[in-house]
Amino acid sequence: VYKRQILRKAGAARDSEEAVEELRKILEEIGMRVASQAIELAQHAGRRTVKKEDVEKAAKIVLKSAL
Repeated sequence: VYKRQILRKAGAARDSEEAVEELRKILEEIGMRVASQAIELAQHAGRRTVKKEDVEKAAKIVLKSAL
C-alpha cells in the first residue's frame, strides 16, 4: 500500500499492480544495499550497533553510486 502512496505523491493519477510491484522490488533492493553499507560502516567504527548516522551515510554512498 505504501508504494502506491509514493506513486500518488509523485503525481500518478493511476497506477498498475505491475508498477507497484516493480517499485516494491526496487525499493527493497536499495534498502538492502543501504542496510549492508550501514552495517559495514558500523563494523568499521568498531560497533555492533548500527546508528542513524551509519544509515544516513550509507544512503548517500549507495544513492551516489546508483546515479
